[in-house]
Amino acid sequence: MSAVTSPQPLGDAAPTGGPTDGPPDPVAPAEPSSSAPSQAGAHPAPTGPHAPQTARPARPGRVPVPVDPRYTDHREDVGFLRAPFARSTWREFGYIWLSLFVAPVAFTYAIFTVSFTAGILVTVVGLFVTGALVLGARGWGGMYRTMARSMLSVDVLAPAPYERRRGFWRVLWSTVSDGPGWRALSFMLVSFVLSIVSFVVSVTFFFTAVGAMTHWYWAQFLPLQQAADGTWHRGAQMGTDWFVDTPMRQSALAAAGVVLWWLWPQLVRGFAQLFRLLTINLLGPTRASLRVRDLEKSRGRTVEDADAKLRRIERDLHDGTQARLVAVAMQLGEAKEQLASGGDATEALDLVDSAHASTKEALVELRELARGIHPPALDNGLAVALETLAARSPLPVTVDVDPRVAPSPAVETIAYFCVAELVTNAAKHARASGVYVLVEEQGSTLRLRVRDDGQGGARVSTPDAQGHRSGLAGLEERVRSVDGTLDLVSPVGGPTVVTVTLPSRV
Repeated sequence: MSAVTSPQPLGDAAPTGGPTDGPPDPVAPAEPSSSAPSQAGAHPAPTGPHAPQTARPARPGRVPVPVDPRYTDHREDVGFLRAPFARSTWREFGYIWLSLFVAPVAFTYAIFTVSFTAGILVTVVGLFVTGALVLGARGWGGMYRTMARSMLSVDVLAPAPYERRRGFWRVLWSTVSDGPGWRALSFMLVSFVLSIVSFVVSVTFFFTAVGAMTHWYWAQFLPLQQAADGTWHRGAQMGTDWFVDTPMRQSALAAAGVVLWWLWPQLVRGFAQLFRLLTINLLGPTRASLRVRDLEKSRGRTVEDADAKLRRIERDLHDGTQARLVAVAMQLGEAKEQLASGGDATEALDLVDSAHASTKEALVELRELARGIHPPALDNGLAVALETLAARSPLPVTVDVDPRVAPSPAVETIAYFCVAELVTNAAKHARASGVYVLVEEQGSTLRLRVRDDGQGGARVSTPDAQGHRSGLAGLEERVRSVDGTLDLVSPVGGPTVVTVTLPSRV
C-alpha cells in the first residue's frame, strides 16, 4: 500500500475505534452532538410502511444488509403464545380460505390458456387470442398481489407494464411471449395445488384442536356405543374398544387439543410463507428487470447531470473567462493605441500590467474548469490523483491505495470524484478533524472506503418536489450508473463510513 497524509498537523488525536480495513485511522472522533446538523444535503429518511427500503437498519459501524427490492414486508413480530389470537394469523387463515375459492377459477383459466395455445399454435390469427389471454393473466396477478398485500402483509411490486410494439409480427410475439403473463399463469397452476393442500391441512388441524379441547362438553350429545365386552360408552372412539369417556382421558384429549391449538398458527404461517414466496417470485418483477430499470433510471439521471454540467461550464466560460479575455483584449488595444500615438508610456505600461494580471486570473479559471471535467492528475493514475487531492484538502487526509489498483479510465474518474465529494462533505458539513481513505481491488471490484470522525447523521435523501437531490444522492446515482453500490453508515455522533464498490472495468 502507498499512503500519503496532507501536510496539516493532526495534533494529539488518537485513532478512532470504528471499523477499519487497514491501518488505524489517524483521526480522533469528534465530541458527539445529537443537535448538530448532518452532512451536506442530508434530510431525514422517510419512515412508515411505504418508505423505500434500501437497507435494513444497521448498528453503528456495520454495513447495512441489503433487502430484496421486489417487495416490502409489513408483518408484525408475533410471539408463540400470542400466535393463536393474533390478527395476522387469522388474516393468513382467511387468505387460505379465500384462495381455495379463487384457485379453481384461476386454474381453469390457466389450463384453458395452455391447451388453447397448444391447439391453435399452427395458425396465426388464433395466436392473438392466446396473446390476449396471456396479457389477461396480468390482471389475475394484480388480484393476487392485492390479496397478499391486505392479508399476507407483503407488498409486492408490480412487474414492468406491457409495452406495445409496432409491426404485425412484433405485436404478436410481444403478447404471446409476455414474461409477467406466463409467470402469472404458472402461479395460478401451482397455487391451485397449494391452496387445496393448505386448506385441508390447516382446517383439519384447526377443527381437530377445537374439537379435542371441547370434547368434554359435546361428548354428552354423542350416541351410546357398545364395546366388544358388552359395556356401553358415550364419547369419541379411538381404536377398537378405546373410548374417551373418563375424566383422565378427557383431560389428556384436552391437553392434546391445546398443543394442536398452538401448533396450528405455525402451520398456517408456513403455508402463508409459501404463498408469499410464490407471489414474490412469480407475480413480482424479476431481479434482472429491476436491475435494467434501475440502470436506465440512474444512467438517465447521469446524462441529465452531464448536460447540466456542460451548461454550467458554458456559462462559466461565457460569463467568466470570456469576459476576462475580452477585457484583456480591450486593455491591450488601448495600450497599443497610446504607444502608436506617442502617448504616455507609463499609462500604457499600467494597461499592460492590468491585462497581464487578468490573463493569469483567466488561466486559473481555465485550470479549475479543466480539473472539474477531468483532473490532470488522473493522467498519472488514481493514486497520484488522490494524493494531490489530499494535499489540497483543508482537512488532514490520509490516503491508503493498493498499488495493484488499475481500473478503467471511466471507473477511475468516478472513483476520484467520489472521494472528492466525500472529503468535501466532511470538510464543509461534518465538522470532522480528519479523513481516512482506503482504495483496494478485490477481484474484479474496486472498493473505496472513506471514513471521517465528524458528527455523523448523514443520510441519502430522496429528490424533493423540484427534483433537487443532495450531494450524496447524486453520488449514489453516479455510482449506480456503472452498476456499483454505495453503503452509508453514519450514526448520530459519528463516525461516518461510506463504502463504494465499483466494477474495475466497464
